[in-house]
Amino acid sequence: MDLGLAGKIAVVTGGSSGIGLAITRLLLAEGASVATCARGPKGLADAENRLKSEYGDRLWTMPCDVLDPDQVKRFTESVLNHFGSVDILVNNAGKGRVSTFETTTDEEWREEIEMKFFGVIHFTRELLPVLRRSRAPRIVNINALLARQPESHMVATSAARSGVLNLAKSMAMEFATDGVLVNSIILGLIESNQWRQRYEEQAEQTDSEREWLDRVACEKGVPLGRFGKPMEVASAVAFFCSEQASYITGSTLEISGGVGRFV
Repeated sequence: MDLGLAGKIAVVTGGSSGIGLAITRLLLAEGASVATCARGPKGLADAENRLKSEYGDRLWTMPCDVLDPDQVKRFTESVLNHFGSVDILVNNAGKGRVSTFETTTDEEWREEIEMKFFGVIHFTRELLPVLRRSRAPRIVNINALLARQPESHMVATSAARSGVLNLAKSMAMEFATDGVLVNSIILGLIESNQWRQRYEEQAEQTDSEREWLDRVACEKGVPLGRFGKPMEVASAVAFFCSEQASYITGSTLEISGGVGRFV
């Protein structure tokens, strides 16, 4: 199936590793040009080195903190100077916080809410006027299953992600008159650097990383019995960005191996 992404220009936040890197790689492979950012310049440079030789000038990178509106503005201006326009925005930056209600401080609540909301708000606000000029504009928010199925050990992240899912629905309704489609993907257990770090900290020395991840998936009741792969998320993002998804907005796609229990 031709997704019709050749010639499109995408912005992917948090694209230096994991899911963001997989999304960047797949959009490039489908013929799109991609501008991606991350806070850490070293990780971003490593990602660029891995992709630049194959995709050349269709990849453009620049360090940027999604919570700093001035940096987001400079990034957007640089992208437009380099590519001239933007058709796709993938809001991917962010990670979870492990804490219960009793152990989460006021400052940690503020940090979590700011990260989840303004990680989406700043880039959407800057790029919305540009997306409105596109013939097929798309916004995809990478969210988590916690938005609909909260966990008590991640109370702040669960609450914030639920709010961002609500925000995406509101954005979809408001932007529909301009043809800007907004959709969300909520993720369960996906292989990532965060999980790799947990493996190194927690696993028995006799366990391989694969054995440990499969054990965690079973302990957490994932029906498919394994973690998802970043490229499986990237494939869903590519579909939402494609011409095949032209009548889909305000929708939420769950990628969790069947662990979601809500209806």
